[in-house]
Parts: sequence; structure tokens; C-alpha cells
Amino acid sequence: MNLALKYRPKSLQDLVGQKHLLSENAPLRLLIESGKLPHTFFYGPPGSGKTTLARIIASTLDRPFYEMNATTIKVEELRKIFKEYTNALQKPLIFIDEVHRLSKNQQEVLLPFMENNAALIIGASTENPYYSMTAAMRSRSHLFEFETIDDRDMREYLEYVIERESFVVEDEALEFLISSSSGDARAMLNLLESGIAIESPLRVKTLRQIRPHALQAGSSEDDSHYELTSAMIKSIRGSDIDAGLYYLARLIEGGEPAEFIARRLAILASEDIGNANPNALNLASSTLNIVKHIGYPEARISLSQLLIYLASSPKSNSAYLAINMAQEVIKNGEIYPVPNHIKTHSKEYIYPHDYGGWVKQSYLNHKFKFYESKGVGFEKNLLEWRRTITSLK
Repeated sequence: MNLALKYRPKSLQDLVGQKHLLSENAPLRLLIESGKLPHTFFYGPPGSGKTTLARIIASTLDRPFYEMNATTIKVEELRKIFKEYTNALQKPLIFIDEVHRLSKNQQEVLLPFMENNAALIIGASTENPYYSMTAAMRSRSHLFEFETIDDRDMREYLEYVIERESFVVEDEALEFLISSSSGDARAMLNLLESGIAIESPLRVKTLRQIRPHALQAGSSEDDSHYELTSAMIKSIRGSDIDAGLYYLARLIEGGEPAEFIARRLAILASEDIGNANPNALNLASSTLNIVKHIGYPEARISLSQLLIYLASSPKSNSAYLAINMAQEVIKNGEIYPVPNHIKTHSKEYIYPHDYGGWVKQSYLNHKFKFYESKGVGFEKNLLEWRRTITSLK
């Protein structure tokens, strides 16, 4: 008995969740029902129905269906399928799971076939295609994000299966099946199946022994890798220590490498704090070095210490804005030569130290204003220092 397979939805009406994509007038549903669906990539958490929907689409469109996994796919295999349907009226639907694992070369092989509509390509990924797929692939397809299935839909689906199978499940066990599955319908049914194989009526005590901890929506293999990291950074930027710690814990429990977290915090130290508290970058650098050597579980303490320090620091993005503006000027073609008097070995260069540390002198033959101090924290000191220095006679 495989409950997840047995009760896999067979039609759009039966699919659990994803109402934002498949309600009566939702664009994705209209494209499917009209037979006008272009190459499409689904991304979202595990067990949210991506593969199921691809199978439903193949059935709805009455297309030959090929299901592949990017970890084992071979270019020759793809070419063979395309060749087989060269003159066919009905082109196949090729579904590629874990599409984020396609190499750049494999993606490039697919491009001409996508361009010529030699097949309808549908991919599924737990990772956001904006990060994992080439721009050329994205430009030839639509991207649709799947959401975690909410508790109400999970409950309705679970109760349907229990009723059809005549299972006896205690109320507390039913609640645990839903809450511990974190919106993953497949994981919920797999746990139910294991529990029922042990006892009936099914008790929560037994389920907790099989699954001691709730499934985590955390980390490197799925889209929440980016969402949780983004939420942590925004919480720190907003000086909310507890929210930052919550997302940090989610990342840690989801298996996120300590070095990755430390790198993100080091970036924040410059981008969002900068010279408002220059020591933030020093502490971030130290933390990055420390976690490389100690790892988990102790690394979590250093990450927590750094997060609290960053969230408590005054914030300024003036350094971030300044380099962005300077780079934009260069990209727009404003290229000016180095003035002769500051070129290497120039005898016309005026040495500031001979004049008490500062002397009026031009360093660029064009006037720009990239940096604007926000006067926050230590940045205020730097502003005052500079004013004092440049006022020297």
C-alpha cells in the first residue's frame, strides 16, 4: 500500500491547495484548459503538488508523457525523444524534476527544442529558478510558484483518505499528522501509512516515535533557503533581535551551513551598518573565521552573538549606495582620464603629509557626489573628522 501514490490527484479539481494558481479564472488553469500552456517551471516546497500537476497536465492535453530527473538525465536520451516525435502531430510533454540541477550545458541543449516547440517542457524544483536557471531558459518559459499547502486543505485531504481507507485515528494523532508535516501532503500520508502499519487506532505517541521533530521548511535545497535568509536579514536590518534569532534557528535546524550564514551576516555588516558601526564588520569577519574551524553545534552560539550585535547596531547603507552610484556612472560610459599631476611618478603631485595631512588638490577632472553621510552612529564622527581635515589651511 502506497497511500501517496494511491491518492495522488488525477484532475485539476482534485489537486490539493494551490488555489492561487488553479482557481476557476486563474491564468495557469486557463492556459492548461485552453491547451495554450507554454514551457513552464514550477517551484515551491516539497509535497506541494508540482509533479502531480505535471501529470495532470499531460493527461488533460492528451500528450505522451516522459518523466525524468535532472540528476540522472542524459542529453542523448532527450535527443532521442525529440527525434522520435519530429513529424508527429502531437508533441510529447517532458517533465524534468529537480530542474535546478540541470547543468548549464544541459540547459543550452534544451534551448533550440524549446524554441521550436519540439516538446512541451515542464520542470519542477524546490529552488527558485531565478537563482538556478539561465536567463535564456527563463525567457522561454513561465514560472509559477507553489505555496505550502495550508492546514485546512491538508486536513480535508487527510480526512478523505482516512475515511476511504476506514482507518481509526485519534484526534490528537490527526492533528500531529497535519502540524508536523509542514504543508507536505506526501510526507503526511507516508507518516500515516507507517503509523497504521503499527497500530489501530493510531495514537500520537506512536507518530512522535516515528517522527520526533516536525519537518523543517528550512534550507539549501528549497526556495525557503532564500526566503528564510531574506527574512533573517530584514529582521536584523529592522533591529528585531527575536525575529532574527527565529529565522537563524530555522536555517540552522534546516541544515544550512554555518559558513553560508556567516557570509550573509558579513555582507549585512557592510551593506546595512557600514561605518555607522565599523566594528560590526570586524566581528562578522571574526565569526566567519571561527565557524570555519568549529562548526556545529558550537557555531550556532557565535552566529547568535553576531546576529544580536548586528541587530543592535546603528544602521547606515551609505557605503552601499555610494558604490552603487559610482558603478552606475561607469556603466553609463562616463570614463575620465586620471589627471596628469596624480599619475605615477608625477613631479606635480602635492604630498598632503607635507601640509599637515591635507592640501587642496584635484583628484578627478569631473565633479561627482556619490557618498552622502547619514550622520548615524560612528558615521557622524567620520563626517566631523572629514570636515575638520578639509578645513585645514
